[in-house]
Amino acid sequence: MSESAMKVDAHAVSPPLPSAYGMSLSDWEEWLSERGQSKFRAKQVVEWIYRKRIASFDEMLNIAVPLREELKKTFSMELLPVSKISGSEDTTRKFLFRLEDGRYVETVMIPASVSFVGERSDRITLCVSSQVGCAYGCKFCASGLAGFTRNLTAGEIVSQVLTAERETGERVSNLVFMGMGEPMANLKQLTKALEILNGQWGVNIGARRITVSTSGLAPQIEKLAQVSMPVRLAISLHGATDEVRDRIMPINAKYNIDRLFQSLAVWKESKKQKITFEYILIDGINDDLEQARILAKRTRALRAKVNLIPYNTVEGLPWERPSEARMQAFQSVLREAGITATLRIEKGHDINAACGQLRLKEETSEGLIVSAAAS
Repeated sequence: MSESAMKVDAHAVSPPLPSAYGMSLSDWEEWLSERGQSKFRAKQVVEWIYRKRIASFDEMLNIAVPLREELKKTFSMELLPVSKISGSEDTTRKFLFRLEDGRYVETVMIPASVSFVGERSDRITLCVSSQVGCAYGCKFCASGLAGFTRNLTAGEIVSQVLTAERETGERVSNLVFMGMGEPMANLKQLTKALEILNGQWGVNIGARRITVSTSGLAPQIEKLAQVSMPVRLAISLHGATDEVRDRIMPINAKYNIDRLFQSLAVWKESKKQKITFEYILIDGINDDLEQARILAKRTRALRAKVNLIPYNTVEGLPWERPSEARMQAFQSVLREAGITATLRIEKGHDINAACGQLRLKEETSEGLIVSAAAS
């Protein structure tokens, strides 16, 4: 191979620049210090990126041109490109983002009137993805059907928020890490993204308005409990006993309910916020009233609350949701035991954006649906 051809090949496989949106204030301080710059420059950089939302380093007018040029050579300021936006009848919007490597993730913006039975509040919630696909194979969920591909970087996680705000012109008030993937399995990048999203110098979303959901990775729950940021925790429980949870949540074979609740006790010692149990009601699987009674007992021990979620149809999965009367009876058992239990009114079901429906799909030019997760 000629020397010129080798140079072309080397250029063709050069890795993409790291995202500027994956850098915390302390990261910028370190990077700039190594180049003889003061810490004050770091505050200027993050102000341009997160407060002024510039699209190019060239817009950093109080940064010297040589430093701007070095920033341009070192970091990318490209937000995730939007492949498609789907709008629901209830005004929920689903974003399909194309990643640098050609893969896709989905993010859902839930309308300001988030409603539960008997409750209503005005806010805009963004449901964020943390991985491409998922390795944990929860039996009700579409996200794991194509398997696990990779973790998202902190920059890709933060970019979902910034792009959604740019596309809609609306300020996100609440974040839930309940999109594609298992957030706790990507703990390092998750923690960095949380720092950027929560920081007053960053996206500045209050920690109490951020919820991290997990299928039950007990050791990672204990690690996140040691992070000083008071984020909220939601557990995808979906079964009050090992026998039932084993049928729905493969993670239960590794961290059974007793081990999971040990980790939740650690969390409770470190955090003041209530833990939430997410419980998808599946007809004939986990909706009998004995499960409700056991769930009430476990919930009361942690002073937690329960979100009951009607199962959402997923193509290729056999489950069905219980009748409305059955779901209300389940809720009544919890409430009679003194448990705060909501029965969620789902958003985005008509665009496959509801709980458990996010999936790696993209439309071809011929209109066919194919998996976007394939290598």
